[in-house]
Amino acid sequence: MATITIDGKKIEFKSGQTIIQAAKDNGINIPHFCWHPKLSISGNCRVCLVEVAKMPKLVIACATLAADGMVVFTNSEKAVNARNAVMEFILINHPLDCPICDEAGECKLQEYAYDYSVGESRFKEEKQHKEKRVPLGPNVMFDGERCISCSRCIRFCDEIVKEPQLTFVQRGDRVTIVTYPGKELDNDYSLNVTDICPVGALTNRDFRFKSRVWEMSTTKSVCTGCSRGCNSDIWVRNNLILRITPRENEKVNSYWMCDHGRLNTFKNINQLETRINGAFIKEGLSHVPTEWESAYRKAANELKKYAKDEIAFIGSPFATNEDNYLLAKIAKNFGVSNLDFMRHENPAFGDDILKRNDITPNSFGAELAGIRPGKNGFALSEIIQKINDGKIKVVYLLEDDIAESNPEAAEAFAKLKLLIVHSVNFNKTTDLAHIIFGAAAYAEKNGTMINFEGRVQRIRPAVALATPDKSLDGQKLSRQDKFGTEYDSWAQKNIKDALPSWTILMNVAKELDFRLKYNIAEDIFLEMSKNIDALNGLNYNILGELGVPVKDSINQPLAKAL
Repeated sequence: MATITIDGKKIEFKSGQTIIQAAKDNGINIPHFCWHPKLSISGNCRVCLVEVAKMPKLVIACATLAADGMVVFTNSEKAVNARNAVMEFILINHPLDCPICDEAGECKLQEYAYDYSVGESRFKEEKQHKEKRVPLGPNVMFDGERCISCSRCIRFCDEIVKEPQLTFVQRGDRVTIVTYPGKELDNDYSLNVTDICPVGALTNRDFRFKSRVWEMSTTKSVCTGCSRGCNSDIWVRNNLILRITPRENEKVNSYWMCDHGRLNTFKNINQLETRINGAFIKEGLSHVPTEWESAYRKAANELKKYAKDEIAFIGSPFATNEDNYLLAKIAKNFGVSNLDFMRHENPAFGDDILKRNDITPNSFGAELAGIRPGKNGFALSEIIQKINDGKIKVVYLLEDDIAESNPEAAEAFAKLKLLIVHSVNFNKTTDLAHIIFGAAAYAEKNGTMINFEGRVQRIRPAVALATPDKSLDGQKLSRQDKFGTEYDSWAQKNIKDALPSWTILMNVAKELDFRLKYNIAEDIFLEMSKNIDALNGLNYNILGELGVPVKDSINQPLAKAL
């Protein structure tokens, strides 16, 4: 391969790469505002000016092709002076909004002003004033004074979403961004502009002014909005999820994420008024809270009253592989072959960017884990028919509001003698249930899911649950600062009394005289990797942060151990 020398370091590069691309691939940082790896080159910020040997003038690293033998200096006197001048120019009209700006703490301009600016300005005139707090669309707010005209947001709409909705107007120091006449920034990926905006000019209206970035914890996870399984970061403060942002994974979602995944996959987790805390048993027309152990015994004793062909187990494409695997294992041990899950397809949802018509995160994983009709078993449609015919009298349902999605199922479930439901929130299905278990949401537990391409990916707990002894009193979430006491008190109110579905299933199985010994979710996954060929040899460490593809087709038959 051809080589280029940057600041004395000789590195290889691919043909056609620019200086900044070659540097990035080799861990060398060249400051930049307008350049983005997935967008076209505009070359208008000039912060990436570098000196190249034998060239008479400085060049911009984002638009200059690397050449074999080229020698580049990013910190020569010429380059540093030019960079200082560019930073001074950019900051001339930029307002001192850092104390109130949502971008503070993760702002490129803030960082570069510290790293590459001289720290003072010769500009003494009145700064140019522009419109502030301009709603560009339902999800994005624009502050014209903060904008440095990098054009990233314009190029994103033009090139990635293929919906031109933003443009520059005016010229010189009066330049600003507007939507085209009669349009607004309302595409399905509009919030990505808030991620790629290098300053605080574009902000998320849903997250705006809720927290400073340093006041939140961040957890690597996977979006559950559809079967794409976009890699994401979950941002939490006071045990509440405040925002979700995309995490780079070129094998899944690149740098992007749809607005639906950002805004609609965590609100139910924060809805304390509808969250199911603990276990409930139906008495008369209402559900009464009960001890977990009492609910386990009640569920097991009721199940024992019915013949095995009168019982159906229904898994969930919203639950993890571990949860579904354990449900399938218990059904097999209990002799129940009526087993399936509901597919959720929305033909109007998918597109050719990221969104998929399958609006569940783990339908492939549920099937691989064993949630499909066994020998002489019935698919979901047949299970519903058997309920209506009075042949199936009991349903054990895992984490899916089927009554909301399927009116026929809702009518059938109302006829059941026993309906046991795991659920994160109260819903139409729990209204019909006789026993309800409060299940941990995807952001509250460990586990794995498989996207539509067969990629196994991890989810991790981002928020805390109640301790196993069910006591919410006296819990402390450590934070060493002057607001510690207030923070602990506030966060304590937001802790939910819920358990991962696999834990609930293991305890129910114990009451059914089927003893399972799993201490953590990975114990179940390790068993799955031994019994399911497609997962053979995998563990959580191998999955890492980006996941791995299953080894073969997910339609392989399960091993005899199940």
